[in-house]
Amino acid sequence: MRSRLIGLSTWVLAVAGLAIGGHTTARAQTEPFESWLQELRAEAASKDISESTLEAALTGIEPIPRVIELDRRQPEFTLTFEQYMARVVPEKRVEKGRRMFAENRDLLQRVARRYGVQPRFIVALWGIETDFGRITGGFPVIAALATLAHDGRRSAYFRGELLNALRIVDEGHISADDMVGSWAGAMGQSQFMPSSFLNFAEDHDGDGRKDIWTTREDVFASAANYLAQSGWKDDQTWGRPVRLPAGFDDSLTGRKVSKGLREWQSLGVRRADGSDLPTRNLPTSIVLMEGPGSAAFATYHNYEVILKWNRSNYFAVAVGTLADRIKGR
Repeated sequence: MRSRLIGLSTWVLAVAGLAIGGHTTARAQTEPFESWLQELRAEAASKDISESTLEAALTGIEPIPRVIELDRRQPEFTLTFEQYMARVVPEKRVEKGRRMFAENRDLLQRVARRYGVQPRFIVALWGIETDFGRITGGFPVIAALATLAHDGRRSAYFRGELLNALRIVDEGHISADDMVGSWAGAMGQSQFMPSSFLNFAEDHDGDGRKDIWTTREDVFASAANYLAQSGWKDDQTWGRPVRLPAGFDDSLTGRKVSKGLREWQSLGVRRADGSDLPTRNLPTSIVLMEGPGSAAFATYHNYEVILKWNRSNYFAVAVGTLADRIKGR
């Protein structure tokens, strides 16, 4: 499983049967929570987490049954790509994205210059993850991660994230009480797991705290830093919808097949409106959303970078589409 989960996007992908990571066989956790917590506390202390942080973060916490229920919940139905896009990139989100872009234009441009990431992609990720900061989750992250770490199904992963969360509190970025997020521990307006926070969160406003919960400067810079550190190229876009010719060889589709745009042009691939592909000969893959005959996209390098944020083709296309729509494309 990857190092982070997503807020709104994870929920949609879960009900679509597309959630990140495979299911593992659950095993009963027989050790009482209190004794398990004492062992965890000793491990955290051995990693130089202060006693004051451990006291504030771990005193009185108990497993949250709702977290286990959500972790066990099986998808009830499958969303088609069209249904997914209708939910994740509705017209009202496009309109709100344009307003948010305009409202934060100066800040976004400063962040873009520093990290080399086009502002529209920062806004698109912000919009899809948390509806531009509106829905960030209401679970206490420490207790939620402790619940999952004790549970046993993916205990090693969540134990590591719990220790990371304690590190974040110990470094003074946020108090344990204020550290809220999704049931799986994704936090703030960018929905970073604690490991992603430690790797990518930024203190853009210079106040000594990396605040992805309430400070837009830090939210935008952290998202941009994630993309930049993952290999983003600001002289390229993500991709575009395309039209495939009749009789197109489906074995040429998929992310493992890469050809220059000129070669795809010679094979009959065109933009969705039937016009020629761009002349810049970028390495490109043709990705089908639902197999032969389904929606097709020519995808570039930055598409692969978006997939490092969330390994779902639906998600990556949604981010790219919203980013393009925000800019009126």
